[in-house]
Amino acid sequence: MVNTIFKVEDLSYTYKQNGVQAVKAISFEVYEGEIFGILGPSGAGKSTTQKIMIKLLKDYKGSIEYLGKALTSYDHSFFEDLGVGFELPVHFSKLSAMENMNFFKNLYKSSADVEALLEKVGLIDAKDQLVGEYSKGMKMRLNFVRAMLNNPKVLFLDEATNGLDPKNARIIKDLIRAFKASGGTVILSTHLMNDVEELCDRIAFISGGAIREISTPRELKIKYGKRVLNVEFRKNGKTVQKTFDLNGIGKNETFIEMLKTHEIETMHSGETSLDDIFIKVTGEKIDETP
Repeated sequence: MVNTIFKVEDLSYTYKQNGVQAVKAISFEVYEGEIFGILGPSGAGKSTTQKIMIKLLKDYKGSIEYLGKALTSYDHSFFEDLGVGFELPVHFSKLSAMENMNFFKNLYKSSADVEALLEKVGLIDAKDQLVGEYSKGMKMRLNFVRAMLNNPKVLFLDEATNGLDPKNARIIKDLIRAFKASGGTVILSTHLMNDVEELCDRIAFISGGAIREISTPRELKIKYGKRVLNVEFRKNGKTVQKTFDLNGIGKNETFIEMLKTHEIETMHSGETSLDDIFIKVTGEKIDETP
């Protein structure tokens, strides 16, 4: 049986200072032990939704339940369950990484092994270096360590790999997978399609403050993708590309004859990318430029 860890119903939020309605009557559930992605362009309402769910923003309309109880009924003990990685890391620049992490871990009842976490993200050799001297990528990795300091049950991550080089992005992704494998739940807000493709069990497409679609990456590709098979094969010393309809392909005589008589170089289904699906569903394109 799947347990619901967060239940969001008819959630709306308007910023008082400018009157902008950032979130418009959205509803969704996050299941225990899954990586739930909130995907959308800048200004879509992703970060606002997360901030409401971690009790940083109040005065919202609608309801949120955490483990079956109203979010508003929880006191500060609620934060013991959460690990939060903001998009823009905030640390004490005149303290070292170890000094920063030791300060923050003392805010919680439970605390993880800081040096072990620093080792995992490749920062152990820079643990005594002032954070003000860190590069952006180093600060992002330290941000993840900070999110894990209290051995959380739920991780809220906002653009967790944005700005990281491929090697360090891989480190963070592997740690997110390991957290899930240990029973943790992740709510990942991002505009990066690769993160969604690699990590998320389910995705909510959000645009203009409203959720347009919620499903798994696989189900989205089946629903919106093209049922075709693209084949490249050798013919008369040249590479030839041909596309076949997947429906009834087992009885397609041309396809069967090609398999028998030609050397196949590549064969892959005509999946539609999540980027294309997002555009189809929302009418918007996501800019993945860091």
